[in-house]
Amino acid sequence: MNYDFKILKEKAKGVEEWLKKEYMGLRTGVASTSILDGISIDAYGSKMPLNQVANIGTEDARTIRITPWDKTQSKAIEKAITLADLGVSVGADDKGVRVSFPELTTERRAMIIKTAKQKLEDARVNLRSVREDVWGDIQEKEKGGELTEDERIRFKKEMQSIIDESNSNLEVLFDKKDKEINS
Repeated sequence: MNYDFKILKEKAKGVEEWLKKEYMGLRTGVASTSILDGISIDAYGSKMPLNQVANIGTEDARTIRITPWDKTQSKAIEKAITLADLGVSVGADDKGVRVSFPELTTERRAMIIKTAKQKLEDARVNLRSVREDVWGDIQEKEKGGELTEDERIRFKKEMQSIIDESNSNLEVLFDKKDKEINS
């Protein structure tokens, strides 16, 4: 008999994607347009995502340029980014809105790394929870007579190798973010 690890693999991939998304939201000293993904502005009587009312691009390593398609939206864009409290400087000019990322202080770097480590640990906890669910299912099937003891042992090793690979991927994500913060 074979055990279907498809759900385990999908959930492990989901944990990795969650961590990747969380790390995109952690601001470093380098300009990243993804920091603006969650911002919506009041435009034309409704809330609209920023990327639907303007072009967003990086001007240099620490500056994002937002060019609204309708120049009258500049003030609304500036207000929305300011209210989002992202720890960036925002200023409107004749071309649109400029978002500047300040240089990171040593304390701020340490705080961001601490947050990144906490998010890594949250991802590991989620992964352990997924592993426990699958392991419980394997043990239940053995008790029900669907699996032999040898199959249970083989499936446990296979499950652990999937978890180990996912944990390794989480570490790679953390190491990459750590280098980005400290550069």
